[in-house]
Amino acid sequence: MPAELNLSTLQPAQKRRGRKRVGRGLGSGKGRYSGRGIKGQKARSGSHTMRAGFEGGQMPISMRLGKQRGPTSKDAMPIGPHRTRSQGVNVAELERVFDAGAEVTPEALKAKRLIRSTRVDVKILGCGDLAKALVVYAHAFSVSAREKIEAAGGRAVWLRGEPGPRAGKRTRARQAPPAGEPRPEPEPTGRPAGVEASREPEEG
Repeated sequence: MPAELNLSTLQPAQKRRGRKRVGRGLGSGKGRYSGRGIKGQKARSGSHTMRAGFEGGQMPISMRLGKQRGPTSKDAMPIGPHRTRSQGVNVAELERVFDAGAEVTPEALKAKRLIRSTRVDVKILGCGDLAKALVVYAHAFSVSAREKIEAAGGRAVWLRGEPGPRAGKRTRARQAPPAGEPRPEPEPTGRPAGVEASREPEEG
């Protein structure tokens, strides 16, 4: 190593090796195939820059394996427009940040740094206690959050209107009436109890 290091004495840490120049025929001095070997994938240009997961053109394992069922699965295809995203805010944060009687809007939540963006739906969650009367504007409320807001004297306001019952769901089984109420009588069938309907003889 030289005693004094300056621009005129700089040297690489190891011997530099020239790039292998291939694909120029017999005159290149690299043989008949110019260092590329017999034809195949590695003899083509771009063979060393394949994308991650590429398996040579065969069906990749990500497509051979089964996918989880359901339209809301991460692996299910196609993904429909029903997939939504929301950012949750607990009532404990509302109790900590806002004063009694304040109006809680997505803009106010962003100003208080409880959410990052007003372009994503806001859902109020029921973790924690709430003792202040607040008027909360949000896109969705959990059942417990709505109960705590109204119990504290506040009001929950849906920004897109209060959602109704979901369509397409099977109705629940008819529940038994509370104690003390008479049970509904079955509809009359037109024949005495215990007598089954007789089968009419087939015409032949």
